[in-house]
Amino acid sequence: MREVLGAPHPLLSAVAEPVDPTDPAVVSAAEDLLATLRAERGTTGLAAPQIGLSLRLIAFDAGRHPRSRSWAGELVVANPRLSRAAHWDEGREGCASVEGLTADVRRATRITVHGHLPGSGEAVTIEADAFEARCIQHQLDHLDGLLFLDRVPGALSLHRRLHTCGA
Repeated sequence: MREVLGAPHPLLSAVAEPVDPTDPAVVSAAEDLLATLRAERGTTGLAAPQIGLSLRLIAFDAGRHPRSRSWAGELVVANPRLSRAAHWDEGREGCASVEGLTADVRRATRITVHGHLPGSGEAVTIEADAFEARCIQHQLDHLDGLLFLDRVPGALSLHRRLHTCGA
């Protein structure tokens, strides 16, 4: 388990590096990412840059959230890439790296993501909708050095978070 970095840490605004999903160091990083996600109460996803690793790894478990419809399970994906996005809508997001704020962010409600499983390197395709789609896109942004705040049109869109509940 690792500490979750808070904004404005420079690693959170940097583009993460592609990985070899079969590399033992990547497998270990994936284990740390998943352990940290499990420990972060109210958080449904994390990206490796959030735990101090400039690696293209995301972990998520949207089944923890009441607005989740699709559920790929508890999963870590290496080198994820969005191949399809459709049906855009606004929804409230928070982030483990941005304490105390939420905002409405426009994202696709149906997506397809391709990547690889750490360890085996097996190719994986994820079809997600609703909250799970939002969660995954939020993590993909972290890999490209973006926070949800970068997608907010202005300060009037921000809200103080009354409880912990990240995307």
